[in-house]
Amino acid sequence: MAASIQLGSVTQTTVLNSSDVYPPQRTGDATLGLQVYRANGCAACHTEQVRQEGVTCAVVLTGAGKNPQAVTNLLATLTLTGLTKEAADAVADQITAAGGKVEIHIVPVGTDIDHGWGVRRSVAEDYLHDYPVQLGSLRAGPDLANIGVRAPDANWQLLHLYAPQSVTGTSRMPSFKYLFTVQKVGATPSPDALNLPAAFAAPAGFEVVPKPEARQLAAYLLSLRANVPVYDAPFTPPAQP
Repeated sequence: MAASIQLGSVTQTTVLNSSDVYPPQRTGDATLGLQVYRANGCAACHTEQVRQEGVTCAVVLTGAGKNPQAVTNLLATLTLTGLTKEAADAVADQITAAGGKVEIHIVPVGTDIDHGWGVRRSVAEDYLHDYPVQLGSLRAGPDLANIGVRAPDANWQLLHLYAPQSVTGTSRMPSFKYLFTVQKVGATPSPDALNLPAAFAAPAGFEVVPKPEARQLAAYLLSLRANVPVYDAPFTPPAQP
C-alpha cells in the first residue's frame, strides 16, 4: 500500500544538471510491450529494481595548473576513490593548494551496480509509465532495469527472445518461439527475418520473422534505461568521450 501511495504521487522530474525531463514517455510499441512482458510472466524470473548500498566520493583531476609535476607527484601519494565526503574534501583541498583543479564525484556502490545492472538505485520515478509495476522478486536471470542501455540493439533483443543461447551461450532463459513465425522464403527474403546462427536457423527454404508481439516486447526492453541522475538518487555521470 505504501508503495502504491508513493508512486501515485510521483510526476516527471528533471534530470540533475539538465533541463531534460525524466522519465520520457514510452513509444506505443514499448507501451504495448509492457503488457506482452506481463502476459509472458517475465517478472517471474527477472527483477526491475537495482539495489544500492551507499555512495562514495571520487576526486577527479580536471586540470594540473601551472605546476603539473608537483600535482602529479602529489596524486601518487593520495587515495582518490572510495572516499567519504569529508575525506574527499580534504584531498581536494590538498590538490587545489598544489595548483590543481578538481571535481568531487558522487559514486553509488552496491552488488547490483558491480554486476553492471544499473548506475544507481531504483526510485519511484523509474516506474511512472508502468502499469502494472513489475518489480519482480526472483533473479533466475539478470535484473532488467537498465537492459536498454546494456543491450541497445533491437536485433539482439529479438535473437535473444527467439533463441537465447544463440547470443548468450550459458543462458537459462526459455525460448519464446511462439512470438515468431517460421515461414517459407518468398521470391525475396523478408527484410524482417532474423539472421540466426546455423545451429538455431530455420530449415532450408524457411525464415524466422518476428510477430508484432515480439517487436513490442523488444521495444519495451529497450525502453528500460534507468541511467540518469535524479534528485533522490544522485550520481555524477562519467565524462563523455
